[in-house]
Amino acid sequence: MKLKLVPIQEEEKEILRNLLEKYLYEFSQYDGGTVNALGLYGYSYLDNYWTEENRWAFFLKADGKLAGFAMVNDYPESGEKTDFCMSEFFVMYPYRKHGLGKEAAFALFDRFPGTWQLKYHPKNIPSVHFWNRVVAEYTHGEFRSVPGNSQFPYGDGSPGQVLYFTARKG
Repeated sequence: MKLKLVPIQEEEKEILRNLLEKYLYEFSQYDGGTVNALGLYGYSYLDNYWTEENRWAFFLKADGKLAGFAMVNDYPESGEKTDFCMSEFFVMYPYRKHGLGKEAAFALFDRFPGTWQLKYHPKNIPSVHFWNRVVAEYTHGEFRSVPGNSQFPYGDGSPGQVLYFTARKG
């Protein structure tokens, strides 16, 4: 599969909103998220990706087809100053286990060199394994893992696990 990171234009926001609903539904098994009166999870910061600086959203495309998305910003959640934060990252099921997620993550890290923070939910075991493996490989083991950051918990009260590392332009 050939991966392409495609910056999302404002007129494509509804496509991202639709994918976010799938992502948030899947994530609800870990954080206990529920839908609103309209049957939607909603994403409070979606519009901010086109109204504020330092927020970037990308479609992940595999062989020209939508395969997921990634959202990056410079708003660290852990209280420690970093240059970039992986806000959201989603690869749809048919595209998992093909190396697409790793390739997309590496491409994003290369695109945004600097210090990174990456927070993940400890109950999301596939994510725990994915991010630990990908960041370890990308940095050749040069990263710091901070388990149980209770300063910025998830909706279910679980403390986020945080990885800190430096991305160098590839």
